[in-house]
Amino acid sequence: MSTTAAVVVYGATGHTGRFVVAELRRHGFATIVSGRDAARLEQLAAEWPDVVVRPAAVDDPASLDRALAGAAAVVNCAGPFAVTAGPVVEAALRAGVPYVDVAAEIEANASMFVDHAEAARKTCTPVVPAMAFYGGLGDLLVTAAMGEWRAADEVHVAYGLSSWHPTPGTRQAGQVSQERRGGRRVRFADGALQYHDDEPVEQEWLFPEPLGRRSVLAEFTMADVVTVPSHLSVPAVRTYMTVEAARDLAGQDAPEPRPVDDLGRSDQTFVVDVLVRAGGVERRATARGRDIYAVTAPLAVEAVRRLLDGRTRTTGLASAGAMFDAADFLQALDPQLSVELPHF
Repeated sequence: MSTTAAVVVYGATGHTGRFVVAELRRHGFATIVSGRDAARLEQLAAEWPDVVVRPAAVDDPASLDRALAGAAAVVNCAGPFAVTAGPVVEAALRAGVPYVDVAAEIEANASMFVDHAEAARKTCTPVVPAMAFYGGLGDLLVTAAMGEWRAADEVHVAYGLSSWHPTPGTRQAGQVSQERRGGRRVRFADGALQYHDDEPVEQEWLFPEPLGRRSVLAEFTMADVVTVPSHLSVPAVRTYMTVEAARDLAGQDAPEPRPVDDLGRSDQTFVVDVLVRAGGVERRATARGRDIYAVTAPLAVEAVRRLLDGRTRTTGLASAGAMFDAADFLQALDPQLSVELPHF
């Protein structure tokens, strides 16, 4: 392991948190594992003896300060982020260290931009929310597809998942989001988040091969509706989900992800297909990979690497597409992620 300052993973014992710890160690980062459950953290340390254990609770700011003391950065993997994001980013701002989270909760992402942008700007502390499969990946693909464009007439992000076996954390976060919305649905249209009671609409999307034409639920809204408009001028961001995956998520009997390889990944595969239009011109970007939870780890860790070595385009609070060179970032994720980007 590296002798440089360590990266803290808050929520390290969760499904995604474990992938992030493994990815940090693969890149030679010293790692501090943190979270509320000290016993589970010690079990993790028994698997990886070189990690440091620092328990902390979001309702105990002093414990968070101790967890981040002397650290280089923090990655927040602990949902629901409606509960954890505020306290952990505030601890990062007090410590003056970069903050990255993997939140896919739309309202938590929106609150991050509203509540913490000014403090991040004043302290010049990098803060990158939604640095995950939902929110971060779509934002990077949209930004890469747009190239020199800073505005577009339409942005579409279609998720082609072979299946979706949600983790308990995903289900809990979804329940929190539903409660915050009063059971209503959300979309980004006319330049703003809108809450509505419209029924989901099923349509078809022509994915690149091997998926091809698939039935999708339109306005199956994900965190891209926060990240993309945070730095690009777009009146609407529409996201879509393959019907089979949406049914998996809705079904209470869908099993949790089951590892099938040495990296702990499930057999789930995905294609994320992005289409942007401006002035009658279309541009497309596509990403393919395996296991939406596992691929979040290289996304988050690559963000940490670039924040720490200065490969950034701005400071303060920004989405992935605004903070990093989107095309270069995506191409650096090979072989975990295969991308097809437009040539300019």
